[in-house]
Amino acid sequence: MALVLALAACGSSGGSAANSITELDYYTDQQGSAAWQKVLDTCARQTGVTIQRQTVPTDQMLPKILQGASSRSLPNLVFTDNPTVQQIASTGALTPLSDYGIATDSYYDSIVKAGTYQGKVYGLAPGVNGLALLYNKDMLAEAGVEPPRTWDELKAAAAKLTKGQRYGLAFSAIPSEEGTWQFLPFFWSNGADLSTLDSDRAVRALEFVSGLVSAGSASKSVLNWNQNDVADQFVAGNAAMMINGSWNLARLDDEKSLHYGVVPIPTPAAGGEPTVALGGEIGVIPATGQATQQSAAKVLSCLLSPDVMQSWDAGHAYVPSKKDVAEKFGQQHPTMQPFVTEVATARSRSAELGERYPKVSQALATAVQAAITGSQSPEQALRQAQQAGGS
Repeated sequence: MALVLALAACGSSGGSAANSITELDYYTDQQGSAAWQKVLDTCARQTGVTIQRQTVPTDQMLPKILQGASSRSLPNLVFTDNPTVQQIASTGALTPLSDYGIATDSYYDSIVKAGTYQGKVYGLAPGVNGLALLYNKDMLAEAGVEPPRTWDELKAAAAKLTKGQRYGLAFSAIPSEEGTWQFLPFFWSNGADLSTLDSDRAVRALEFVSGLVSAGSASKSVLNWNQNDVADQFVAGNAAMMINGSWNLARLDDEKSLHYGVVPIPTPAAGGEPTVALGGEIGVIPATGQATQQSAAKVLSCLLSPDVMQSWDAGHAYVPSKKDVAEKFGQQHPTMQPFVTEVATARSRSAELGERYPKVSQALATAVQAAITGSQSPEQALRQAQQAGGS
């Protein structure tokens, strides 16, 4: 650790740049990988820096980064899931973006917070994602149902749309970060916070979500479905509505017979603003030496430029991280507008708890599972989660 901290202290804004850098990401799916390679190629041309790209599966990313931090062998530029930034920064392996004159004043506050550790900004994202409610227009029209805006409307719509082998709503509640991520919009929108998992507001949120399953409006298989599985159910016509992310839009567009719409996540009461969890990847610059750090900063600055940012976000259905760019983006891409709207009130998962977030997230995911299976009441499950999370 002392060696890592010493190396981190060597980063500065001076010195010459390297001709080549290494970059690490987890965009292994065909669409995401192609879109990311396109913007990397653009920035390689614009900066004159050769970019040697490395990719790993999502579940291998954090272990690889932490191992690289320990052995002082991290790539020169890393794009990591935003909740992991503070944990990585706590190792001393990253350099603050202020060393390179990269400003943050045009970004959404939640995005800046996601890349901040102990008062210093270590990373920024060229785009972010979130969750919304996607619905089958034909099914809702046939049932005489309007897209729901509140919890009561969502509950009623899901019940009315449930018919035969079709459920009204599909979502993911697997016992991992993916399950927590899907529950957080209900948890946060009801005024709960991660420091008190067993609050009355948290209990009511879990009662609502688990109640959709116990009422038969959502399948018990949500306990085993990841977000790709949820999309499969929606495309197959086994669910009239689903909670899912913008990254699925390209897939839905490929289904020519599927007519879908998108609205923000319903809120507890009319007029409320949903608080979704901020998703997406943040670019960070590890301490690898002055020359490579300067070149990595040039590439990151290019990736954060408005034109390149829009190219990446259009190619991967993300929302631009800069406010003015996002506003124009929503106008140009109407199906993305609900996601753009939600970014303004989105929340960084790690802003409140920092590197403690993963432990609390796992405890919350376990509580969601316990409540849906009926092994514990929502109140009991969240009380146990509060004890397990140690918050």
